Formats: sequence, C-alpha cells, structure tokens
Amino acid sequence: MASERLEVDRIIPAHSAAIFEVLRSPQGHVSIDSTGMLMWAEGEPATGPGDMFLVHMDRDALRDYPLELYEVTVSFTRFEQDRAIEWTILADFLDPPLGHVYGYHLAPTGGGTKVTAYYDWSAIDEAYRGRIGFPIISETALRATLGILARTVAPGAPRPVSGSG
Repeated sequence: MASERLEVDRIIPAHSAAIFEVLRSPQGHVSIDSTGMLMWAEGEPATGPGDMFLVHMDRDALRDYPLELYEVTVSFTRFEQDRAIEWTILADFLDPPLGHVYGYHLAPTGGGTKVTAYYDWSAIDEAYRGRIGFPIISETALRATLGILARTVAPGAPRPVSGSG
C-alpha cells in the first residue's frame, strides 16, 4: 500500500517560538500557504487543542474539485508550545469530516530550528476513499510552504545547510 503521509523538512534560521507564532495564527496560515487556496482568515490564534478559527478558501487555485469559494474551520488536534502543532479541517459540507491532518514538528538546531511539515490522510473517513484524490496538497507545495515560512520569520537570513539535502 502506498504511503498516506507526506513529510518534508527544512532548517529555518529562527527560534522555534517565532515559527510557532506563525503556525498558530489565522493570518499566519494564509501568509505561508503555497497553494493559493487560502484567501483570508478570522479568529484568534490557537492556544491549545480544540481551538479553532475560520479560513475562507478558493478552490480555483487547484481546479481539481468544483468547490469555488468556501469556508473551513481549522481545528487544532495537537498543541505543544514551540514544539509541535497539528490540525484538521472541518466544514459544513463535509459530513463526516475528512479526517486528514496537517502539522509541524519544531526542533532546535545549531543553525535555528529544524521544521518538519507533514500532511497525513491515513485516517480519512471511508466515505471519501476513492472519491477524492489524495494527497490534496503535493509534496512540492508542502516544501514550498516551508520556504515561505522561512522568508516570513527570517527574511534575508541565509539558509543553514543540512546533511539531508
């Protein structure tokens, strides 16, 4: 069976606290989105599991499914201050919820913070298997999000080189 998880990493020359601030923030999600689907967001930054905020989306960027303009609720499922954060997506038109998650692990390094981004659809509800093409977000888009995150929290700083390429 093919993997149902994408995972990419990058060392970002910034403290984990600065990175975490972007990842817990509604506007941060919009700012680092590499797909072009997230248009704007509203709500307060997450402070723990169960917190939520609203994101206004436009599926035209992918043109893979005729959703047009829609809203989703970002619901945080994991929250470890400055270390790990994860969320799922809820929407009125998704009943049952999809069950996929997005997340980040942050680990301090000598050159800043190693940021590992992941997208996991292994727990999607059976109602969607075969009906929706996964992954919705490509590995390239996930990796690009890390680049946007780096320029957001450390503009102009040189990228530390890791041994993993």
